[in-house]
Amino acid sequence: MLRKNDIVDLEITGMTNEGNGVGRADGVAVFVPMSTVGDVIRCRIVKVMKSYCYGIVESIITSSELRCEPDCSVYSKCGGCAFRHFSYEEEMRVKQEFVKASLERIGKLRVDLDPMIGADKIDRYRNKAQYPLAEQDGKVVCGFYSARSHRVVPHLDCLLQPKIFSCIIADCLDFINSEGLTVYDELSCKGLLRHIYLRRGEYTHETMLCFVVTSFEKAKKLEILAESLTEKYKDIKSIVLNENPGRTNVILGKKLKILAGSDTITDCMCGKTIEISPLSFYQVNTVQAEKLYAAAAEYAQLSGSELLLDLYCGAGTIGLSMSEKAGKLIGVEVIPEAIDNAKRNAAANGVDNAEFICGDAGKIAALLYERGERPNVIIADPARKGCTRDTLEFMAKMSPDRIVMVSCDHTTAARDCAVLEGLGYKAVKARAVDLFPRSRHVETVVKLIRAGL
Repeated sequence: MLRKNDIVDLEITGMTNEGNGVGRADGVAVFVPMSTVGDVIRCRIVKVMKSYCYGIVESIITSSELRCEPDCSVYSKCGGCAFRHFSYEEEMRVKQEFVKASLERIGKLRVDLDPMIGADKIDRYRNKAQYPLAEQDGKVVCGFYSARSHRVVPHLDCLLQPKIFSCIIADCLDFINSEGLTVYDELSCKGLLRHIYLRRGEYTHETMLCFVVTSFEKAKKLEILAESLTEKYKDIKSIVLNENPGRTNVILGKKLKILAGSDTITDCMCGKTIEISPLSFYQVNTVQAEKLYAAAAEYAQLSGSELLLDLYCGAGTIGLSMSEKAGKLIGVEVIPEAIDNAKRNAAANGVDNAEFICGDAGKIAALLYERGERPNVIIADPARKGCTRDTLEFMAKMSPDRIVMVSCDHTTAARDCAVLEGLGYKAVKARAVDLFPRSRHVETVVKLIRAGL
């Protein structure tokens, strides 16, 4: 039996969904971060479970030909990226295998897997960043959480973020430290600043800065910072406060206060003008999202007359991108601010065949069913946890010809599609789309058709 602190030699032969290399010692699977297929490593066992172990690389005996030198100084500490130690070509292969394995093993689905859509740009692609703050050695720092923890790894210039983000963050930190502003401590539940949150339009370059604070009243000094930042950075069109006083790991609260400019910014997506608020969902990689939506549109097979139901529609982006090919669009989203964005987005783009409804996807699906709506095509783009059983059942009850499942988690997509197969649908095609290069995440699109078609 392997024990903690044992040193073993391993050949890495596979990868897990979490981005760990996998080898076997004494017949036991050992999961090792920062390793890749083809590596032969000396490994220290750090955690022993009943049927597997976790290890760390002590040294590399033989380096895989796929391995490359990480180009980030905090890569081994930060929990953001998982694949900076091998080539992007290998990352694409690994992610395609992740999706294939989930569909086959979790969903038990026999589906044609189309070639993966990779990214032309693997750095500086994110239009959104949420920086946690902490006090370390008497100074306020910000960066990103270490893997599986809330320990902040100080780092300003993340290679996934636009360069301007690091400049804005540096100025914010200088002000916070010079003015002696406090940061929130999760143990004592005291302090003012929780997160600094940035969004930026890929095409418009309009930038939003949001300070997440425990109290509006105690954040008055940030008005001074807001004024100086809007003078220095002409791209900043929105600076807002978000109040989150709760004892929670949830980043954003529900209340907003404008410090400068507007409470929204605009961008373009699939040729449509899109309004974005701090609380509305918007894909973090705009260019790749356009490819994702094109793949979803291909699977939807709209001819111009269909009723299209867009569940979990966010600011309306995916439905609006297909609105010209549909007879009518109905979008459903639980966040009121996102629905407001969606309605304004439709008006701004002259889309007059769209209806947007605020509410839980399952409850609204039931309401739509009761009022006799029978969509020809349903698109569902749920959060990482996937759809509820009720939502899936009412989707099937509406008897659409096609369902297009879009998911940022291939495991929950496989699970939900398996449920839909039990409700009279057949998964026939799927495609992976990489919206998150260098991380372990990958989007998946699945096309399901009603049995008998």
